[in-house]
Amino acid sequence: MPTLRGIAVSTMLAVPALPLPALLHAQQSPRAHASEITAPPVIDGRLDDDAWSGLEPLAGFTQREPSEGQPVSQRTEVRVGHDDAALYIGAWLFDEDPSGIVVGQTLRDASLNDSDAFVVVLDTYLDRQNGFVFGTTPAGIEYDGQVTGEGAGGGRGGGRQQRGSAGGFNLNWDGSWDVVTTRDDRGWYAEMRIPFSTLRYGAGGAQDWGLNFERKIRRNSEQSTWARLPRQFGVYRISLAGTLTLEAPARRTVTVSPYALVDAFKDYGAASPEADFGLQIGGDAKIGLNQSLTLDLTVNTDFAQAEVDDQQVNLTRFSLFFPEKRAFFLENAGTFTVGAGRSAELFFSRRIGLAGGREVPISAGARMTGKVGDFQIGLLNIQTGEAYDIDDETGLREQIAPANNFGVLRAYREFGNRSQLGAIFVSRLNTTDADDHNLTWGIDGRLGIGDALTFDGWASLTTTPAPAGEEAPGSGFNDGEYGFAGGMRYVTRDWQVTTGYRQVGDAFNPEVGFVNRRGYRHLNFRFLRHLRTESVPWFREFRPHISGNAFWTLGGFNESYLVHFDNHFAFENGAFFQLPGFNLTGEGLEEPFEIREDIIIPAGTYNNIDWEFRANTNRGAPLSASVGWELGGFYNGTRFGPNATVTYRYRDKLTASVRANYFDVQLDQGSFTTAVAQFNASYSFTPRLYLQTNVQYNGDTKDVGTNLRLGWLDTAGTGLYIVWNDTSHTGSLERTGIMAGPKQRQLVVKYSRLFNLTG
Repeated sequence: MPTLRGIAVSTMLAVPALPLPALLHAQQSPRAHASEITAPPVIDGRLDDDAWSGLEPLAGFTQREPSEGQPVSQRTEVRVGHDDAALYIGAWLFDEDPSGIVVGQTLRDASLNDSDAFVVVLDTYLDRQNGFVFGTTPAGIEYDGQVTGEGAGGGRGGGRQQRGSAGGFNLNWDGSWDVVTTRDDRGWYAEMRIPFSTLRYGAGGAQDWGLNFERKIRRNSEQSTWARLPRQFGVYRISLAGTLTLEAPARRTVTVSPYALVDAFKDYGAASPEADFGLQIGGDAKIGLNQSLTLDLTVNTDFAQAEVDDQQVNLTRFSLFFPEKRAFFLENAGTFTVGAGRSAELFFSRRIGLAGGREVPISAGARMTGKVGDFQIGLLNIQTGEAYDIDDETGLREQIAPANNFGVLRAYREFGNRSQLGAIFVSRLNTTDADDHNLTWGIDGRLGIGDALTFDGWASLTTTPAPAGEEAPGSGFNDGEYGFAGGMRYVTRDWQVTTGYRQVGDAFNPEVGFVNRRGYRHLNFRFLRHLRTESVPWFREFRPHISGNAFWTLGGFNESYLVHFDNHFAFENGAFFQLPGFNLTGEGLEEPFEIREDIIIPAGTYNNIDWEFRANTNRGAPLSASVGWELGGFYNGTRFGPNATVTYRYRDKLTASVRANYFDVQLDQGSFTTAVAQFNASYSFTPRLYLQTNVQYNGDTKDVGTNLRLGWLDTAGTGLYIVWNDTSHTGSLERTGIMAGPKQRQLVVKYSRLFNLTG
């Protein structure tokens, strides 16, 4: 029978050259050795192969929540091995109350926060900052992502594409790997096969990787890890991970993912609303230039798999942020992240291939990411074609975007203890007009001091030539084409303290980035205290806090401020509510602001008080709800904004939710109401075959949008997709100037396949 040589476990690692905090961690962190498998186990979730039976288990899991440092409440064992092709991980997740296991949703990358789960984190470069994440639930889903900078700035759990790819954690990365789970009256079990071709690491041979495992037991919101973590840090705190020793093969990855797409599209508002039928062929390729440097290529990039945007109501004077969702731009997206998320980003890939909400054809593109010596590098180059629209009155074509070349060059070096220093260059070049271009330069850095204190900052300059016949604005600091920021985070088990300052010039213009406002100074702060109630088994903690932010023009005029006082109440099962939060708010207008048609708020300063409330029930239950409201002064009037979400889950197959946001604004100059409503549902036939629908209504536009998607997945996000998009108008001609009825309809069928040509 096949056998697997054992795993050695120890608790000592002598690294005398390390500073004292790192040395203390190294002495306390666990180590494991993965031996070579003579014959691989069958990945069926049963874990009954003889290959597993002779191995010494990795145990000793300890809680970080709810009782930090205490042993995991349910017996947990993990075994690890490898052959020349892949890493194998088996997890025995015993449970004395198997009826209490929360299975969760059967959908790739579904949130791990609302179910039992098992998570693996691999720091393959042992840089103690970045890593790959592989997770699953009792439903047997594939959950994977990439961590950069120990998750700083990113989220955890669901949200997939709607969250975009924040700098800390990129859930939208899809690797090629296998996982199967089973359950019985003793608990549940997970069996994983992670090919080395899916991972990136240094040269082949004997090496050490960072390693940690996490087990989530949802019914009591318990989170336990193999390498012990303080409760203020999650499993993405890679600097506190254990170490895995193994022999990794030296090989260069080569994969090709061609696709074929057919679609039918009809624009009912066009001068000649005839249906257009199209055929598109393209694909992506991934080439390992060496073991740690990867070249990604794309031809005729498509949008078929991208989810629709969540509808939003804008009651501000500034632009809304909508995240990136296209697969090619999402992998390794954290490498290119510099700036202030959602407000001043130096590179924002959504600027490529989209103009005025319309698609712009992407002819071809290339991206290279990985390690070169001590530096993490990223290079991106995309060529787009011209895009045209048809004038409804004349029937003539109007150019909405010229052919452009977009380029990004990013490099940074990571040092110990979360510290790094880097630079970025971003360009947009009109390929038919050399005078039409935009350039952005930036530098950024982070400094970690101990485990609790982190400083970070960035600075940038842009250059934008003036159109022909106009005076050039110049470039640089003196001409207002600049932005910079700095901040501090202090996090312990009892305290969270953050503060930051940002300044953006009035001509700052990173055209391939995102800036929601210009010409301002911004200050923010937050103080939060965790007060645990260990003696109350059903209640976890109080979180009293105060936070605030303010914006001033460069001339010193206060455009807005907010000071927030609040206390959160967190329960052991995940339920939550807050005392009605008390806010001191202010809005300053140097010129009148038209908030809605014919409702113009005069210039002036408006100081107000408002209240907010939020609460949710146990989100791990089959039926859960979240509610909230905002109530109080708004400019020279009042605003009332209730919201609610109800979610229902039937076993691991069906999940459905209804969300509604309503706004009632009463002003001296007029009043208006508006709302956003959304219905989401997904039904999973298997972990790789699902049907999803997203129906949204926007009270401002009076539009109803429907997105229906059937996915039959293969590996790494490839497979068969059938997508139906429909936008219909429900308003009257007098109200919106558009006739009620359908506006646009589209049917897309796409098939893609991954071919692994790795030698």
